Amino acid sequence: MSEPVLSVRGLKTHFRLRTGTLKAVDGLSFELQAGRVLCIVGESGSGKSVTAQSIMRLIELPGRIVDGDITFRDQDLLALTEHEMEDLRGNRIGMIFQDPMTSLNPVFTIGEQIVETIIAHTGASREQARARAVELMRLVGIPEPEGRLSDYPHQFSGGMRQRVLIAIAIACEPDILIADEPTTALDVTIQAQILRLLSDIQKKLGSAMILITHDLGVVSAMADEVLVMYSGRMVEYGDVKTIFRNPRHPYTLGLLDSIIKLDDSRESELRSISGLPPIPIDPPPGCAFRDRCVKAMDICGEQDPPWIETATGSTAVCHAVEADEAGGGPGAGAAP
Repeated sequence: MSEPVLSVRGLKTHFRLRTGTLKAVDGLSFELQAGRVLCIVGESGSGKSVTAQSIMRLIELPGRIVDGDITFRDQDLLALTEHEMEDLRGNRIGMIFQDPMTSLNPVFTIGEQIVETIIAHTGASREQARARAVELMRLVGIPEPEGRLSDYPHQFSGGMRQRVLIAIAIACEPDILIADEPTTALDVTIQAQILRLLSDIQKKLGSAMILITHDLGVVSAMADEVLVMYSGRMVEYGDVKTIFRNPRHPYTLGLLDSIIKLDDSRESELRSISGLPPIPIDPPPGCAFRDRCVKAMDICGEQDPPWIETATGSTAVCHAVEADEAGGGPGAGAAP
């Protein structure tokens, strides 16, 4: 396999609060290959967005990256100066944020905001940047782009604002595109359009993409690899077919079981994982999922779970999976 375009090793991003240290990301490792789509999934508060912000070096106090390595091609992102990182953001690595209304400046026109990005990273003249802005707006499906360059964000619908953010993110044809829940607050029809647009653009540019989402249907349709997070840590990681067909971690199993299936009867109760995720402030040793896990054992509250390369090809971080593998199959050695 070729060298990854992005490598994250042992990433820890913590927030020092009055009540203790919130370990939003705590020892995360993964790789992203060129041209591939990695989907990061998990419940709210699992550390997905903080992971993306850490890669972009956008963590603000009281948060900071306390340990780990983030390597983009041959560059150590944590060793770059802020000026060097500014050159990288929006140029080699583009990011689409959750809320387009708060991501766009309400006092500048759409055209000004796209043109500014192009000029900052390419040195193009204003006329060249304006022509490129029109081209980008047309590419992302905004009708009559020449006339809409002078419009302000409030004059666009939510879906159209999201298209503008995509245009800004791809303006310099980045090597990596990070999309942080890009369809939040959009209706289902617009969500499908935006996701189709992202997929088409990613393939057209040949960029690698990190897609953060709650929607497992989106994951199954778009992902090459899947990273499942819980309470700031990875719990399972593998290619999309393996994760969906042979999930091993109890949390992954719970997420997949909560999906409504076509053959469910109308009277069926909605399935969910019992309990709530913990707030990772000075967490005790052991597995953070243990209080909600149907396979929890005594050791789960005493020792951090090991990383296990499973027989199905995924990596799971779980004492129960370790027992299953040692016993020769799923379920062996696990508590009922």
